[in-house]
Amino acid sequence: MSHRSLFLSLAPLALLAVSGCAEPFRAQVNRFQALPAPQGQSFTIKAVDPKLAGSLEFAQYARLVSGKLVAQGYQTAVNPTSANLVVSLDYGVDQGKERTRTVAGSGFGYGGGFGGFGPYDGFGRFGAGYSPYYGYGRRGFIYGFYDPFLFGSGFDQTESYTVFTSGLDMTIAKLDGERVFEGKAKAMSTSDNLTYLVPNLVEAMFTGFPGNSGETVKITVAPPPKK
Repeated sequence: MSHRSLFLSLAPLALLAVSGCAEPFRAQVNRFQALPAPQGQSFTIKAVDPKLAGSLEFAQYARLVSGKLVAQGYQTAVNPTSANLVVSLDYGVDQGKERTRTVAGSGFGYGGGFGGFGPYDGFGRFGAGYSPYYGYGRRGFIYGFYDPFLFGSGFDQTESYTVFTSGLDMTIAKLDGERVFEGKAKAMSTSDNLTYLVPNLVEAMFTGFPGNSGETVKITVAPPPKK
């Protein structure tokens, strides 16, 4: 099974990305940065989770990030040990939460939405069945989400479905360990497919990169064009 972990970003979010590739992907991105202007500085990418190091899965996502950085004016280090910048990546998706919705027979409507997650204390364990999410300090915040997936069916009925929270964490540091970028991207969706989620989270992370330090932005990634 793919690496599964969860993190929550730093501000309220009322976005739910649907699982189908034909729909826009909505994410919330939080960034802090003190990056020097790109002048061809070399970089290397490593996995925060040691279990991902050397995996084909991680290599695929690392190539996406590498392409984004090269487009910004940085270059891949020939020798990782002498790179000017070290990019650390972690990503994952939780095991999902079961939700219910009331489907109104007369058409569209917003029934019971997502309740708040409650005060959340840091980026550690989320309880039984969740993996640790690496490398964060302690923070507290509350979220509220709405549910846009309500469709008329001719009569009222209650349906259940699963909502997954996915995230991407990226930090960039100099060789001496000084961090020059910290970014977190988060989305809620009805899909737990990392091959769908991670590329979209990468795209969201690099939209407007590196951004204004301390900003939290909502990013919508357009779906691929229909063939």
